[in-house]
Amino acid sequence: MAQRVGVSKSSQLGGWCLHSFAALFSEEKLEEIGEKMGEKMNLLLFSGSLRKGSLNKKLLRVAEKILLNLPDCKTTVADLKELNFPVYDADIEVSGFPRSVEQLGQMIRDCDGLVIASPEYNASMAGSFKNAIDWVSRLRPMPLAEKPVLLMGASPGPFGSIRAQVAARATFDTLGCFLHPSSFALSKADQAFTAEEDLKEAALKSRLEETIKSYVQFAQKLPMRPS
Repeated sequence: MAQRVGVSKSSQLGGWCLHSFAALFSEEKLEEIGEKMGEKMNLLLFSGSLRKGSLNKKLLRVAEKILLNLPDCKTTVADLKELNFPVYDADIEVSGFPRSVEQLGQMIRDCDGLVIASPEYNASMAGSFKNAIDWVSRLRPMPLAEKPVLLMGASPGPFGSIRAQVAARATFDTLGCFLHPSSFALSKADQAFTAEEDLKEAALKSRLEETIKSYVQFAQKLPMRPS
């Protein structure tokens, strides 16, 4: 994972911080951290919706384009439909984690943050989304701990997945994630996209861009744990 380590501008504190930081890691780990500090942030994107024409997948693609236009970001996209998790079952876990669970877990370990777009089903999270998080939360070490998360959602209704985001926040907070204070909820999403799958309204597009830029700045300031 890309490391972002702050060093005091004071020469005295700076020397102490560098010495103390170096003492925490082996020479090989310090070289690895030095190499990764210059890398772009790798952000993992996925939609909690499975269907091909999902409004949340459209929103995620708009978000990905915005991220790729930022100089310090790159993206990885996971597809929950392709991963095809079974419903969480402790009996399956005892027999060994499904390969798809291990795969998503590794993608989360390798990323510097998550951007998630999920629909709202019955005033809560989509079952496929919650099932994926439940599986990954059973892995050790737990991949989601201390990961910065941006929640988004799209819905044809008037709430734009706000209630699903409330439920998701409780889950991610329990798992020790760093949740960005802001989120993005797109109401009347069935009317919001152009034929080219961009947002029709400039004001909405601008708000999404500002939310994403704010999230990236938020994620960059966090003290990230060593990979």
